[in-house]
Amino acid sequence: MVSTQTIVAEGAKAITPRKRRRRRADDVAGLGKVRASVFVAPALILIGLFLVFPAVWTIYMGMTNYRLTGLEAANPQFVGFANYRQALADPKFWQSLRVTVIFVFFSGIIGQTVFGLGLALLVQKLKGFIRGFVEFLILSSWVVPGTVTAFLWRALLDRRNGTLNALLGTDQTAWLLDYPLLMIILFNIWGGAAFSMQLFSSALSSVPPSQIESARMAGANSWQRFKDVVLPNIKGHILTNVLLITLWTFNVFGPYMLTAGGPNGKTTIISIYIYQVAIPGGFLGLGAAISLIMLVINLIIALIYNRIGRRGK
Repeated sequence: MVSTQTIVAEGAKAITPRKRRRRRADDVAGLGKVRASVFVAPALILIGLFLVFPAVWTIYMGMTNYRLTGLEAANPQFVGFANYRQALADPKFWQSLRVTVIFVFFSGIIGQTVFGLGLALLVQKLKGFIRGFVEFLILSSWVVPGTVTAFLWRALLDRRNGTLNALLGTDQTAWLLDYPLLMIILFNIWGGAAFSMQLFSSALSSVPPSQIESARMAGANSWQRFKDVVLPNIKGHILTNVLLITLWTFNVFGPYMLTAGGPNGKTTIISIYIYQVAIPGGFLGLGAAISLIMLVINLIIALIYNRIGRRGK
């Protein structure tokens, strides 16, 4: 009669080779831990230098009274969460956050996403030289340096000799003073819609033509084909685009070159507010604290979109 210990021993012998084969299969390249670590080390060093260290340094600075000049610059003192309390009690912080939410929603989530999708649908219908020319014009707004873009927009919106006033016949209209928030929203849409167009163009090319043709044969019009066939196929791309555009727009600094945050803080988005506090104001510790608050908001946005994406799947 076979004993229980014998059965257990034979079972262990049968399981052991499987475990070994599984461990060997995990190391597909056959490098081993040491050589694999050598390959990964340069990337980890760069991440540590340019991501982890700045983040840790920002957390440290946000808990000090570090200044750009003066005694606090030479000998900063630890103040704990005083900077965070000061930032959250400042009406200018909440004003900049409100302006940022409006700016991100209308120029990023609505403007660039909708406009970029419309451009992608338009370009898809064009052929040959005309399509290439239109894509070149749209992409040129994206690749032109921000300083050049800001200069062109200031020339467009100038009160005295601006191109927009000449075209509309609205002499002496100060667009940047009368409609500052609207102007930086349009400015950001114009500069960023090309990215959305490129992303949606690749998404539209992956839609199976057989599905569109089947919908057409079933009598569906253009809107029905777009709503029932195209949108379900590209909804993942739409979510990805909205996430990226939201984060980029939330952190963008370009409007500063157009309005410098004025007039009277009407275009002071949170990135401009941090710059005004830290550099002209000289309060580097307070600016670091606000930057960390901004980072937390970005993480919350990313988590929300990630959760929405999982539910969609």
